Amino acid sequence: MIEVHDLKKTYGTGVNETPALKGVTFKIADGEFVAIMGPSGSGKSTLMHILGALDRPTSGTYHLDNQDVSQLSENELADIRKNKIGFVFQSYNLLPRATVIRNVMLPLIYAGVAEDQRRAKAEAALRAVALPADRWNHLSNQLSGGQMQRVAIARALVNDPKLILADEPTGNLDTQTGEIVLSTFRELNLKEGHTIVLITHERDVAEHADRIIHVRDGVVTEDVRK
Repeated sequence: MIEVHDLKKTYGTGVNETPALKGVTFKIADGEFVAIMGPSGSGKSTLMHILGALDRPTSGTYHLDNQDVSQLSENELADIRKNKIGFVFQSYNLLPRATVIRNVMLPLIYAGVAEDQRRAKAEAALRAVALPADRWNHLSNQLSGGQMQRVAIARALVNDPKLILADEPTGNLDTQTGEIVLSTFRELNLKEGHTIVLITHERDVAEHADRIIHVRDGVVTEDVRK
């Protein structure tokens, strides 16, 4: 599913060069649940942006689903994001004055999916994350933090992406609600077979994954399968 080899990323030029990644190599198989863990400044956010086709490496290669995305154009990267990657962010990134169902349908609207199919796919995604149907027509700003994050996960699922990339998805949640959200990822991985990469700086969050890739100072320091 994912293969990165000798991935390097440098910001700036000349005396102002700052290396963020210094030669990262690993593989993630289809259907794995992996956490990439590291402190602030470790390079994990840079790595997340490259894995999410939001940025390109300075050197090295990144293959997603057998496609080399390392040197694609901006338009080609946008197609990868639209068709192969579902994003879940710490801040949810929902439209506050749109209903839950409308928020989940948005990627399908951009993809040109017919209206009747959009509704069916959005409802299936919301059922997959166990959000009660009586919340589907609520505005997203009328939901709790945990419910909003479930909506964000449903939106990430709705295009049936090859990869779900979750960036600090419990960062704005209390411990109990965070556990519920992480359990949702676990269910999606076990029952639906989704490949999930979780970016976090918290060990107790990373422990929910089956494998933890530790990043520090731009390199992989440890890769542990549980």
